[in-house]
Amino acid sequence: MNASDFSEPFTPKGVAAFARAKFNRLLLAQSLFALLGGIAVAWSVHSLCYPVIQDAVENLPQDGKIQFGQLNWTGGSPQTLAEGNFLALDVDLEHSGQFRSTAEFQIEFGRESIRVFSLFGYVEFFYPLDGVLQLNRPELQPLWEAWHSEILFSIAAVTVITLPLVWWLLATLLFLPAWLVGYFANRDLDLRASWKLSCSALLPGALLMILGIVFYGLGFLTLVSFLFIFVAHLVLNLLYLISAIAFFPRTVSATPRGNPFRRNKKP
Repeated sequence: MNASDFSEPFTPKGVAAFARAKFNRLLLAQSLFALLGGIAVAWSVHSLCYPVIQDAVENLPQDGKIQFGQLNWTGGSPQTLAEGNFLALDVDLEHSGQFRSTAEFQIEFGRESIRVFSLFGYVEFFYPLDGVLQLNRPELQPLWEAWHSEILFSIAAVTVITLPLVWWLLATLLFLPAWLVGYFANRDLDLRASWKLSCSALLPGALLMILGIVFYGLGFLTLVSFLFIFVAHLVLNLLYLISAIAFFPRTVSATPRGNPFRRNKKP
């Protein structure tokens, strides 16, 4: 294996090279991509959500809380708390529908529930019947100022930890079909190499998804176009997985290979 193979991790040949290398090389590449993904997600959340949340906290009334499953609200209703291109926050105690934002997501506080609106309609969450949740500026503003950085760091950390786990799960689902393709294509591809190949084939799609998150955070993409990129990165993963098999050497066999699931007949 040439060292140049590792300089091209975004070509089918480079993906095949990663699959035939030691696992620590693949793990290092996955860790780097996960770190980039965590930074991209945290930056996008900060760019899209934090200014809106900051404005909403500043526009909260002096008194307000959720108690016994109901919102006790002293401000006006309907009332827009804050609005951006991605996120909008408002209060409409009766969910009257008088305010509909053009934001990708709208979170509306009602008397007994929260509704989250999006392109796909809305989902409703009812307030807990026990406990007290403060919804006023004197209580929430100090908490937000104290914890907003920690929240952002937690989002990045969870993303960095979760992404490799998701990739390993997907590789576990894909490695057996990849091995079968290699088997019938007469390629030197065992089960272990098939699993590593399935992991490495996810890296180019992961890069496309990371770029999509960044461009979405910059406001260059709508939710529809972002979902298109999400689907495209899944297709790209499969294309790399299939095309990389061709770069494995052919097996040398004296007899043609048949169905691996067919039992040999006894004489």
